Amino acid sequence: MPNLSWLGKDKVVTYHQKVAYHFLEKKFSIGNSDNKIIHGDNLIALKSLLPRYENKIKCIYIDPPYNTGNENWIYNDNVSDPRLQRWIGEVVGKEGEDLTRHDKWLCMMYPRLRLLQKLLADDGAIFISIDDNELFYLKCICDEIFGASNFIANFSWKRKKEISNDSNNVSIQGEYILCYRKNIQMQLNSEPLSDEYIKKSYKKPTKEFPLDFWRPVPITVSKGLSGGGYRYKITTPTGAEHEKIWAYPQKSYEELLTNNRIYFGKDGNAIPQRVMYLSESKGKPTTNYWDNVATNKDGKKEILSIFDGDNIFTTPKPTALIEKILQLATNKNSIVLDSFAGSGTTAHAVINLNKQDGGNRKFILIEIEDYAENITAERVKRVGGSFNFYEIGESLFDEDGFINDAVPFERICEYIYFAETGKIFVPCDEKNLMGVDDDTAYYYFGGENLSWTTLSKIKTRAKIYVIYADACNLSEDEMMKYNIHFRQIPFDVRRY
Repeated sequence: MPNLSWLGKDKVVTYHQKVAYHFLEKKFSIGNSDNKIIHGDNLIALKSLLPRYENKIKCIYIDPPYNTGNENWIYNDNVSDPRLQRWIGEVVGKEGEDLTRHDKWLCMMYPRLRLLQKLLADDGAIFISIDDNELFYLKCICDEIFGASNFIANFSWKRKKEISNDSNNVSIQGEYILCYRKNIQMQLNSEPLSDEYIKKSYKKPTKEFPLDFWRPVPITVSKGLSGGGYRYKITTPTGAEHEKIWAYPQKSYEELLTNNRIYFGKDGNAIPQRVMYLSESKGKPTTNYWDNVATNKDGKKEILSIFDGDNIFTTPKPTALIEKILQLATNKNSIVLDSFAGSGTTAHAVINLNKQDGGNRKFILIEIEDYAENITAERVKRVGGSFNFYEIGESLFDEDGFINDAVPFERICEYIYFAETGKIFVPCDEKNLMGVDDDTAYYYFGGENLSWTTLSKIKTRAKIYVIYADACNLSEDEMMKYNIHFRQIPFDVRRY
């Protein structure tokens, strides 16, 4: 598969592995839930989510900067924000001085997409809003990161109805939403059937087919379809004969006939069709052209309504657009992530959909800008959402790769215990004990060597002991005798 090359790529393809893990510091809560709104650089915030959420996110939606030149974003047209310039200087080096705006945009996006791929569940999908400026570059790097075989569709969304005098005398009415999955077995949900579609496509219950609304479905094999079908003769109740290539073997057809699932038309002599009841329908496939969902103008009206007419956000996506995505890619208990959260439309859509179907979907929003609290979080609060609000906290490791002295014992235990067991750390009375799981006790002795003096401090009985310490003074035989597994700090502390 051909890969896209750009200036600086060799510096960023593995940079996601080098991003330091930071703790999230809870600042306040609205209500009681596991929903999260995180204020901070999404590269760092995504890394902080890995221990708990790796392979757990069912649906990711992001609306990154389009790199158009008209955006009021941290990563704007020239991607010239001092924070990104500093980052490019540190990661790419002097070579970064010669980057074009496309190079810089790709350098910004690539490691973030790498982390998003890690967070995505095996049955999950990611949706990325974009326009013509970076569409084809984005498609190339997504093929590389998610796999070309995991590309689902490039949805075209009609973002405005009006025709305007845009550049090159072309009125740009559409944008795109690239969609990839984590695993080739994953499929999007069907769209629910609208009342209009049911009225148009289904017949009311009849004396012949009284169980539900129903519709006739052809059972003939289309001409030119190779490799399938069964040829035999069917005689209708009126005596008419039809010999064609059918989709079912004769025995299966006869079972349908016995179960009153065959329709021969009003006159009883038409080519037979299978009866499908509305209750059997799982909906209909979506299309890759969304021309009647909602527009940017609808999104603008929503934000004005929520904030009492204050024009506080210029380009919010409409909630109905994100709801459509969630209907295609989530179930009632899914976790939804948006790492370019903006005004919080994704959380609003999650709240709306949960109200509609009684779901318990959770959301995680990440926003770097200072409006994360007074716009993003405020919007979610005003539309009835509950959440915990976080800032980026201390890094677990210092610049030399050792455990950061500023991180308290409880936070270190929280990280290591979850990395070892996948369980939440709960503080206890015994000093140095991180927890017990599956008859294995986990201990952390930072600043100490594993010795008999250390072992004398252990009070909890277990079959196996996993002990983190700076060094080990015990022999292999001694550790084997007492079922002790030594982990050296910091080298054996897992790095996500």
